[in-house]
Amino acid sequence: MKLENIKQVYLVGIGGIGMSGLARYFAHLGLSVSGYDKTSTPLTTALESEGIGVIYEDNSALIPAAFNEPDEHTLIIYTPAIPKDAQVLNFFINKGFKLFKRSQVLGIISEGMYTIAVAGTHGKTTTSCMVAHILKHSGKDCSAFLGGIASNYNTNVLYGNNDIMVVEADEYDRSFLTLHPDIAIVTSMDADHLDIYGDHSHLTESFKLFVGQLKKGGNVIAKGGLDIDHTIDYSIKEKAGAYAENMRVEGGEFYFDFKSEKLNIDNIHLGISGIHNVENAVAAIQACLLVDVSPEKIKYALTAFRGVKRRFEYIVKSPEHIYIDDYAHHPEELRAAILSVKKIYPDKKLTAIFQPHLFTRTRDFANGFAEVLSMVDELILLEIYPARELPIEGVTSQMLLDKVTISNKRILSKAETLAAIKEEQPELLLTVGAGDIDTLVSPLKDLLHV
Repeated sequence: MKLENIKQVYLVGIGGIGMSGLARYFAHLGLSVSGYDKTSTPLTTALESEGIGVIYEDNSALIPAAFNEPDEHTLIIYTPAIPKDAQVLNFFINKGFKLFKRSQVLGIISEGMYTIAVAGTHGKTTTSCMVAHILKHSGKDCSAFLGGIASNYNTNVLYGNNDIMVVEADEYDRSFLTLHPDIAIVTSMDADHLDIYGDHSHLTESFKLFVGQLKKGGNVIAKGGLDIDHTIDYSIKEKAGAYAENMRVEGGEFYFDFKSEKLNIDNIHLGISGIHNVENAVAAIQACLLVDVSPEKIKYALTAFRGVKRRFEYIVKSPEHIYIDDYAHHPEELRAAILSVKKIYPDKKLTAIFQPHLFTRTRDFANGFAEVLSMVDELILLEIYPARELPIEGVTSQMLLDKVTISNKRILSKAETLAAIKEEQPELLLTVGAGDIDTLVSPLKDLLHV
């Protein structure tokens, strides 16, 4: 496929965060872009407002006539999350179109570009957004495909005027193996996606293959302790090739010093909160130093960084209430979010609302989830969000709740949760999960807003 020949693009599963980024990218190039997704969301509504056609019914008759026959000017992109029996998907298969995964298209776009790819089972979205923001804010510039909505730009795709590209490299379905980066960042390799990989060793092997695709003369920036070949390691706990020192919280804001073998950047004020985000910032700083962004410009950029939607995002911050929302859906992500909240607000009672994501993930990490959720003062558990999965016998939110050791715990529906928060008015609230718990954010904000 030659991108320069493409005139029209159809995306099956256009509402996904990665797919919508591609939709915006091709629309920016002036191509005709449309797609299908099963549900209307704020993201698909935004795409429609940008002139991108979206249908929400799995009905091939609604596909524009221009996509009736395959030709060299037409590109069809699909996400593996789409059910194999979807009518829209099978329309293109039966017509003889060659279908491309999002990851394959990203690999093609990044060919010939100086690529900074950020991988990891968690931390990759915020870190990739930080890298892109530093490059933009400093004037170095870049294009970027991000796995979240960057708050500074209110989008998940950025357009640059040079050959630098920042890409969030997704390990799901081994998607990141389409990339050949100049700089690879690996933030974590905790067990996850075991429905795909089977066990942790196969996941680790995929990460090793990913960094093995580094371009000649490239650099791997890896979190300290990871069993992976690297050029530079980084840490917030101990000295490494790059590390944070003197981390502190002043007035709810995070400050730290960046140290490396070559230079120091003192008294960095990070524009977002979270211990884990200081760690992400160390990796982002090191990557940007490798492309010759000055320490002074990096420091200013990090102060101006406003984070990513649903990544340790303050929804309410008033004398009466603090409400933080986070996408965490793995035990280690939950641990990072909860520990950060406790560090910032050690004297406040923490109420957490958690929606487990996937039956397989809940089953595989039940003990880890229970341990971490037992760190909060009060827990409200929603039912498991199934996403692409069918129920698994015995795997329920009740099973998980039974393992949690705190006494102040309960399972509620979304409606019951809103009623409880309205009545109890918690002083410190954390919502966590990757399903549709985000639909509670706005009503919860209204209930707590003073």
